[in-house]
Amino acid sequence: MAAHPARSIRCPHCHAHPGQPCTTRTGRRLPAVHPARLSAHAQATACCPACQVEPGTPCHDHGRARPTVHARRYQEAEDAARLKAQEDTR
Repeated sequence: MAAHPARSIRCPHCHAHPGQPCTTRTGRRLPAVHPARLSAHAQATACCPACQVEPGTPCHDHGRARPTVHARRYQEAEDAARLKAQEDTR
C-alpha cells in the first residue's frame, strides 16, 4: 500500500518530517496520519469549494477562521492526489 499523500508535509501534531509516518508520544509509528496532518495537507494543496479559498489559505466560515478545513476540501485534496498518482503511472 502506498503512503498517504499527506505524508508529503510535516505533521503539525507529532512533528513527523515529510515522508515519515506519524508517531505517538512514545515514538510508536502509526499506520495512519494524524487528522491535523490531513487538514494541513488539504489546506496546502487544494482550493476549498465551500469557502472559495486558494491552496495555502485557511478555511473560514463567514469570515471566522476554522480550526480545520471544510470536509469538501479534504475530498478535493484526495481527488487531486489520485489524479496526480494516475498521471505519474502513465
